[in-house]
Amino acid sequence: MAEARRRTNRDDESRAPRAFAGDIQAFLNTLALERGLAKNTRAAYRRDLDQAAAFFQRRGLKDWSGVDAAAAAAWVQSLATPAYAAASAARKLTALRMLARHLVKENGRPDDFTALLTGPKPRRKIPGTLSETEVERLVTAADGADAFSLRDRALLELFYSSGLRVSELAALTLQQIDLEGGFIRVFGKGSKERVVPVGRQAAAATANYLVSGRPQLVRAKTGSHLFLNHHGGGLSRVALWMIVKKHAQRAGLTKNVKPHALRHSFATHLLTGGADLRAIQEMLGHVDISTTQIYTAVEPQRLLDQHGKFHPRNRAAGPPRLKGES
Repeated sequence: MAEARRRTNRDDESRAPRAFAGDIQAFLNTLALERGLAKNTRAAYRRDLDQAAAFFQRRGLKDWSGVDAAAAAAWVQSLATPAYAAASAARKLTALRMLARHLVKENGRPDDFTALLTGPKPRRKIPGTLSETEVERLVTAADGADAFSLRDRALLELFYSSGLRVSELAALTLQQIDLEGGFIRVFGKGSKERVVPVGRQAAAATANYLVSGRPQLVRAKTGSHLFLNHHGGGLSRVALWMIVKKHAQRAGLTKNVKPHALRHSFATHLLTGGADLRAIQEMLGHVDISTTQIYTAVEPQRLLDQHGKFHPRNRAAGPPRLKGES
């Protein structure tokens, strides 16, 4: 246990050249204490800043006080290679911007050396989703009466019903669920809490699992995790991904069903059904509405149908159709 703690602490520490590392570590500590940023996000920023610091040292700079706009621009330019996707390069620049502002605020540095920098804008991909029929096939593929089948059915129903992230679903505990009230208390990114509804079918499947499935998986050291593995411990994100893939194959789905497919389908189907975008944002736990707006591009035919149905100049002719539709 002590060794595991030492290893975790080492994982949290900057590996940048010594003259740069102290400021990086102070910045990461601020993110943890004041902003509650998730550990995985802090680790990504640490790697990005360690990389930047090593680059600046190779250019002859001794510490952050010597970094100027030209040096920062050179680092950003070095990321413009096929080795880095635009999203990765943009994240690295974000980390450097945040550190620069921290240095101005905490260290009294007179200028923000990233103020004039521009970086690549990541192209936002439309998430892969399943149709309602495909979701039905996937969920009902877990149709057995044994403990693992009951667990998988509850897991898939809850995944689609509430639109949780994979990590949130894997981390769910008994205390977070109120099936009678029909909601879950979720602790998402940055440990921010939100309340997410649970649909009737998901609530029924979860109740069935709690009564007839989970008790069979409980072991002496089982904690309060909702979904258990065969050792009685909580499911990992990898195990959850494997469960989704297994039942996608059983359902005969030809798509490459990725772990977040049910979360994306949840949002898309709600939007298609007429749900308010702000409500979907709240349920998904998105801080910025622009993150949620990507789902508006998934079902363009719905918008065309609405225009064709309600615009006065379209009623007689009927709704327009997308190219290739009959």
